[in-house]
Parts: sequence; structure tokens; C-alpha cells
Amino acid sequence: MLSRFMSGSIRNLEREYNCTVRLLDDTEYTCTIQRDAKGQYLFDLICHHLNLLEKDYFGIRYVDPDKQRHWLEVTKSIPKQMKSQPPFTMCLRVKFYPPDPAALKEEITRYLVFLQIKRDLYHGRLLCKTSDAAMLAAHILQAEIGDYDPGKHPEGYSSKFQFFPKHSEKLERRIADIHKTELIGQTPETSELNFLQKAQSLETYGVDPHPCKDVSGNPAFLAFTPFGFVVLQGNKRVHFLKWHEVTKLKFEGKTFHIYANQKEDKKIILTYFAPTPEACKHLWKCGVENQAFYKLEKSSQVRTVSSSNLFFKGSRFRYSGRVAKEVMEQSAKIKREPPEIHRAGLVPSRSCPSITHGPRLSSVPRTRRRAVHISIMEGLESLRDSAHSTPVRSVSHGDSFMTRSRSQAADVGGSTSIISDEAYSPSDSVLPTPVAEHRSVEHAAAAAAAANGASGSIQEEKESEAGTPTAGEPGGGEVDGGGRAAPRAGAPLSEVEQANKFVLSVLRLLLVTVGLLFALLLLLIVLTESDLDVAFLSDIRQTPEFEQFHSEYFCPLRRWFACRLRWAGGLLIEEERAGAEEEGAPAE
Repeated sequence: MLSRFMSGSIRNLEREYNCTVRLLDDTEYTCTIQRDAKGQYLFDLICHHLNLLEKDYFGIRYVDPDKQRHWLEVTKSIPKQMKSQPPFTMCLRVKFYPPDPAALKEEITRYLVFLQIKRDLYHGRLLCKTSDAAMLAAHILQAEIGDYDPGKHPEGYSSKFQFFPKHSEKLERRIADIHKTELIGQTPETSELNFLQKAQSLETYGVDPHPCKDVSGNPAFLAFTPFGFVVLQGNKRVHFLKWHEVTKLKFEGKTFHIYANQKEDKKIILTYFAPTPEACKHLWKCGVENQAFYKLEKSSQVRTVSSSNLFFKGSRFRYSGRVAKEVMEQSAKIKREPPEIHRAGLVPSRSCPSITHGPRLSSVPRTRRRAVHISIMEGLESLRDSAHSTPVRSVSHGDSFMTRSRSQAADVGGSTSIISDEAYSPSDSVLPTPVAEHRSVEHAAAAAAAANGASGSIQEEKESEAGTPTAGEPGGGEVDGGGRAAPRAGAPLSEVEQANKFVLSVLRLLLVTVGLLFALLLLLIVLTESDLDVAFLSDIRQTPEFEQFHSEYFCPLRRWFACRLRWAGGLLIEEERAGAEEEGAPAE
């Protein structure tokens, strides 16, 4: 707390701050912002640098000192959102994935989305079956190194590049076969477009997973996609709710609720538990923004959303920006010469295979750029164990609507679908987005430890992600300050805890009511003692009760305050005189 207070005081003394934004091609854009600059200013500055017009799909992400990710809000001051000391480091990422990437108007936009999805593939966020994975990787090869050339590409050349968190030699051979035979002659633009069309058809397209636990304590990943809300457990999508079915998103503390209406007026409530209250609030805000962007017809329909039914409790948030339909309509009006795109190929490393997440875009002379290579660490997090496939119960209120087992599952919003041959285990997507320039190899060992439930960092996205403990790990129970294992977050509340929560809510209501009445009483006293000539106030002044209150309470209290003020003023005058005399004495 002291460090945050001091950092805030230091920032207040400065008028300008240095800000570095890491772009999707792993280069850096550095600029200086004013103390009162809002997020929209920085975002527009980056889009102008990239020559990007279809910018509504993108956003700037940062991480606070507690390792919690946030999206930079464009309507708020940047320094007030950042809790760390300057210089600030942030990342440009795709915030709203296009429902149909092929329908994007400009090639520069498709290229940036291609870089984002390639990053998702590498970090395990875009998970798919082996056949689809081989096709996606082959498209990346074709887009960035061109046609297969025996003179340039020796046997086993595909193994020099890392496309996924883990893959086998068999998959490497399959990637090379597709690249040699099926993709010959495709230009980079065509390969990127085919890559996007293939990725868009996958179940995990657009997934930015939030690690949580269900009411039974089983790990799960919650995500918002262009098509609705999804829950992933093991290698299956166990829940899918379309956006028009979702009626409300709500959170309280670590608890996150999703309310939905399905066919035949069937109302359901899904409840999950985030690792921290801050993570739960971030999950809620992401859900509110995604629902507004994909569901609404016009931005004028956006309303301020509250996390609670009571006006004095909870958080309030409003999405600011255009919705998907308006973005598509605006994109259709773009008429200009396509901006130039400078692509660079994949760069293998002899000492350690690596992959650049993308080529460099056209640069500005004063912009500092640094191509970053993502090293492949041997300590990648192991796959989720069999705990992912244990029976899941995702019910907390109302009617029971889902119970699944290994042999039978009845999914909410559609049949349970298998998303891949392996368990969904994003190695880095659950981590924050900033800010370490250089990472040590110790994090590779920490990744293996995290898979066993140890508290510590797991492997990170070197150029833009800083490590934090993964709360979604199986067996990774929380530990309190004294080192004791705390009750797991997924455990349902007992009757005593529910009663305590109800009592606290009632007490909070009473305190707010008493405070409001007291404030209204003070306002009424000030108005009646004023010289305002209003009939209502004049009637109050003529009542015997007011005259008694005025003579016996208000006037003595006012005289007492006046005496105190005169006494304090006299002390100040005496101190000034004494100081003046002391200054004049040496002069004599």
C-alpha cells in the first residue's frame, strides 16, 4: 500500500510519461503522453502508426502490480488506470474477434488478426484436433517462408519452428507434407486468408480463457467468443450459450453468475468462482463488453450495467464504443489504396528453436522497434490430469439443469462437443500481459511445478507476459497468509455463511439509509436558515418547533463555531507577528 501511495505521489509531480506499447508483430512503439491523456488518445496514436482504420476489433491490455490483466478504458485517464510507476508498458491485442475474418475490408486488418490467432495457437488458447493443427501450421509456413524449396528447406525443416505448446514428430512430418504438396503457389495473402477461415471454424476461435472453478471445485475455463459464452473443461466444451440467450452477467466477490433464457422459457443460472475478486470483476467487465459488442444492433442501445440489484452496492460499468454491426457498416465505406505491409519470414534458431510471432509492419523513423523471438521452454505446463474429466455440476440456484458424467452429458445450449484430442490447457493465456523485458530460465522449472499445484509462476509469453500463479490449476488450492490451506473456492456456501451475508446486506442497507436521512436533515437546516424566499421554507420558519430549535440549538452552536474560528484566526495572526519580529531583529 505504501509503495502504491508513493508511486501515485511521484506521478502527480510529473507532467509527461513515457509509454511503450508492444505490437502484435513483437515490435515496440514508444511515445510520450500527457498526465491527463485518456486511453482513446494512445489508442488512436497506435492505430495511426499502423495505418489501421478497422480499429474497433483491437484494444490495449496492461497488468497491474498484482498481476491482474486489464483492458485500457478509452474514456479514462491513462495514469489513473495504471497502478505502477512510469514508464508504462502495454500490449496491443485483438479484443473483439471478427465473427467472419474473411469479411474484413482491408488486408492490414486481416494480417493483424492473423498474427493474433497465430499467437493464440502457439500459447494453447486455440486448441484443435491434430488434423486441423497440421493444416494451420502449414498455412503459417506457406505465408511466411513461401513455397517449399529443397535447396533451402532440408529434411525436418518444419521441426525448427514451434507452432504449438507441444507437438510430436508425426505432426511435424504431417505439417511438412501439407506444405510441400497442397499449398504450392499460394501467396502470403491467400495463405493468411485460408488460415483465418480454418481458425474461425474451430470451437476455441476467439477464446481468451479465464481460469475458474465450478461449484464442485473442478477447474474450468470461461470465455466469451463472437458467438456466445463458452465453458471448457478437459478437452470438451461443456457449455455454450448464444448471446441472445444470455440475459444478465453478475458478480459478487469471487462469485460469477450467468443468467440465461433458453427454449420453452427455460431459465438457467451458471455459477463459477474466480481466483480473486479482481479477476472476477475483470471477467464480468469482459463479458459486459463482449455482450454489448456482439449482441446489440446500435451503440445507442448500450446501457450502464450494475453488478448488483441495489444502486449503492457493487460496480457499475458501461461499454464505450461501436457495436459489431456498426463496425461492419463503417468498414464497407472505406475507400483508399491498401496500405503497404512488410512481411518477414520465420526465423529458426540453431541453439533453440524459436518462432517470431510475426513480421514487422511499416515503421515510423522515431519509433524504437525490437524483434522478439519466443524461445521454446522445455518446462511447458503438462496437460491437465484426469481431474478435468470428473463429473461436473454447474448449478447454484433454482432448478437443476445440468449433470454430466464420463458416459453421458446433457449440455446447456447445445450438445457437448470435443474440441481437441488433448485437454484444454493454455500455458500462457491465463497470465497477465506485460512487462518483463528479460526472463530467466527458472520459469521453465516453475511451469512444471505449477502443473503439480505449486504456487509460483508458470511459463510465460516472453515478450509481453509476466508470470503469476495459475489459479485454475487442478489441485492448486489457495493458501492463506499463515500458510494454512484455505477452503477451495468451488465449495458451496453453508447456511451460516449465507445467513451472515444476508445480515451484512441488511446492515449495509440500514447504514446507507441513516446516512441519507442525516444528509437530507443537514440540507433542510441549511435551507431554512438561509434567506431563500420560498413558501415552503417560510412555512417551516413560522412553526413553533423551528423557532425553539433555532433559539435553543442552532444559534448557540453557531456562536460556538464563530468563537472557535476567531480564536484560531487570532493564533495565526500572533504567529505571523512573532515571525516578523524574529526576522526583523537580526536586521537591526
